[in-house]
Formats: sequence, structure tokens, C-alpha cells
Amino acid sequence: MTTITASAVALLRSKSGAGMMECKKALVEAQGDETQAFDILRKRGLKTADKKSDRSTAEGRVFSYIHHNQKVGVLVEIACETDFVARGDEFEALCTDLCMHIAATVPSPVAVHADDVPSELVDEEKRILMDSDDMAGKPDEIKEKMVAGRILKFIKERALLEQEYVKDPSMSVEDRLKASIAKLGENMKVNRFAKFQLGA
Repeated sequence: MTTITASAVALLRSKSGAGMMECKKALVEAQGDETQAFDILRKRGLKTADKKSDRSTAEGRVFSYIHHNQKVGVLVEIACETDFVARGDEFEALCTDLCMHIAATVPSPVAVHADDVPSELVDEEKRILMDSDDMAGKPDEIKEKMVAGRILKFIKERALLEQEYVKDPSMSVEDRLKASIAKLGENMKVNRFAKFQLGA
């Protein structure tokens, strides 16, 4: 049997945000493999978050972040179920992480969900792709197939929850949100955000 050390549990806890007992159970199940244990915790967290997704989120907060160069600022509104959670350290850490992600990500997200990416932005990108040099001479049905894949990628890069999380590209921003939902036991939602950049 693999011995699970307290330092291994603490390290996994710092990376995952899960409780000590959950980290220990995951490490035991993964026979001490930290990467596998992290994946186990993520899967459990996603299941927990999905169970809570229908619960009302009438509380929360608007959080602000100003980058150290004083040239980029972000506002984000995140809702949760109770004022108690909205005032807690974990919720503040989530707000900070999401603000920093929005400030750092290029291209900048333009909507919370993929369905909310403005259709005019998508249509303009499609027009540009269809008229690009690498499409010249190709049959229309081939162009459509090639452009369809690129448009899906374009939308994914501009929808906040679909983006690769800047602090850990192995997970999406939605995965980061769900990790907090699983840890705190409350439903949470990103309602809206705004990014301000000097001169932009």
C-alpha cells in the first residue's frame, strides 16, 4: 500500500482547492500519483457543481481589479447563493482569479457564454475567413467546412467560460468556477464583466 504523506496532501490541496480529506482520498485512490489524484478531484468537483446548477444565485458581488501597470482594469459580477460565501476568502480568490484572467487573456473575451458572442462579430470573422487567400480556388462546400471549424475556435476563444484558464491551461475558466462551486457547496455564476484598457 502506498504511503500518503501530509505534505503530498497539502500540495494537492493547494493546487486543487479541495478539502484535506478529499485530497487524501483522491491520493489513496490514485496510489500516490498527484496528477491522477488531481484529475479525480476535478471529475468529482464537476459532478458536484452540475448538481447545484439549478439553485438560485441572488447574492454575490461586483469585484474590481487594476493591473500593476495601471493601464488595464476589470470589473466582474459573480453571483452565489448566500452573502456569507460572497464575503469569504475563497469567493474573493475566485473573483481575483477571473479578473486577472480577463485582464491577461488575448484575445479578450467578449461574452460569458459561447451563445452570447455577438453574431455580427462572428459574421464578420466568417466573411474574412471566406475571402482569405488560402480559400482561393476551393469549392464552396470545402470552404464552408474549413471555415466552420475555425469559427468554432473563434467563438471558444472569445467566450470567457470556454477559454483555457490562464493560470492552468489544462482546465477551462468554467472548470475553475466549478472547482469553487464544489469546494464551497454553493452554486455560482459569472453574470457579466467589463475590461478597460488605456487607449483601447
